[in-house]
Amino acid sequence: MTVTDQFYPQLPRISAFDELTRSARYTSLPHDWWIGVADIVNSTGLINEGRYKTVNMVGAAVISAMMNALRGASFPFVFGGDGAGFAVRPEDCAAARDALARVARWAQAEFGLEMRVALVPVADARAAGTDVRVARFQVSEGADYAMFDGGGLLWAETQMKAGHYLLDPAPQGSLPDLTGLSCRWSPMPARNGTILSVLVAPVPDAAPDRVADVYDHIVALAQGLERGGHPAPATGPGSSWPPQGARLEAHATRGAGSLGAARAKALFESFVAWLLIRTGITLAGFDARRYARVVAENADFRKLDDGLKMTLDCDPETQAQIETVLRDAEAMGLIRYGTATQDAAMMTCIVPSILTDDHVHFVDGAAGGYTLAASQMKKRSIRPVAAEQIDRVPQDKHR
Repeated sequence: MTVTDQFYPQLPRISAFDELTRSARYTSLPHDWWIGVADIVNSTGLINEGRYKTVNMVGAAVISAMMNALRGASFPFVFGGDGAGFAVRPEDCAAARDALARVARWAQAEFGLEMRVALVPVADARAAGTDVRVARFQVSEGADYAMFDGGGLLWAETQMKAGHYLLDPAPQGSLPDLTGLSCRWSPMPARNGTILSVLVAPVPDAAPDRVADVYDHIVALAQGLERGGHPAPATGPGSSWPPQGARLEAHATRGAGSLGAARAKALFESFVAWLLIRTGITLAGFDARRYARVVAENADFRKLDDGLKMTLDCDPETQAQIETVLRDAEAMGLIRYGTATQDAAMMTCIVPSILTDDHVHFVDGAAGGYTLAASQMKKRSIRPVAAEQIDRVPQDKHR
């Protein structure tokens, strides 16, 4: 294998989230890699129509399709609520192109959603003055997630939205392989006040160390919450039957088959899991209660992808402190931000096998928190500031 083949598998796993606010913990992608980006057009309008679960499911489908296209090989990816981003080796570019085109067609055919998808050379991102750097955040013994830094992923998304590098949807009837994609867990109600969605991005040309200081302060505040603000209970998210996401899962997994048959299969499997969780009975070596605990451990409720994103179970005092830090940093011309509050969080899952611990679980606010926060961010304006104000950026005393 070449160096580029082993680039991502050999990256060290970092288990302390607060270490990831600093660029020094990231490694630049090889120059010949490609960036994949995808998002749903008018996702804010869809959220306002109450289609937040559909938006999350379609966003996660991009990652599911890529996982299956690469047959389980590790690659860096990030879930964005209404879309996703990832990076692949040059030899995987054709598979990525095909998977993205198929998801775009499927989203339109199954849900009537327009999804933009694009593939962008890392070399082009660098030529534009950005970089694509990645790190691996180890959330549990079985799962880790990619973190992105350098501005290149955001640049690629911006280019896609401007109409560049776009891929056409696959021909009518084309289907992605979405094996393992599911949404069976119940919404996770806030235990400490509210589910706070936080989205923070640096202002262009802001000093990276100053922006990192802001991130450090927010992360430190979040770590003071119960379980660091994790929205899932330690025992795992709740389950009920029938699950609210059975219809969406059927759309994802039916392939060319009947929607009714796929829904019946999802309902049957979810009933068995629900029964095993309630009774504590193990079946063929599967311990459903242990599985639920691992689901919580593997959840991605906080991430860095050219900015800071968090879905926090937050008490009112900490929420006020976080929002004060954000307002002050915005006034100093360092960051843009958006927040959204809701009563619960939700989870969309990719489970290659229930018998291994490498399943991944994407967390968002149950009202579409990341999309709503991004909409709020767009509405905010950055006020010019005097140089002396920058010295008042809060410093993280724990760093």
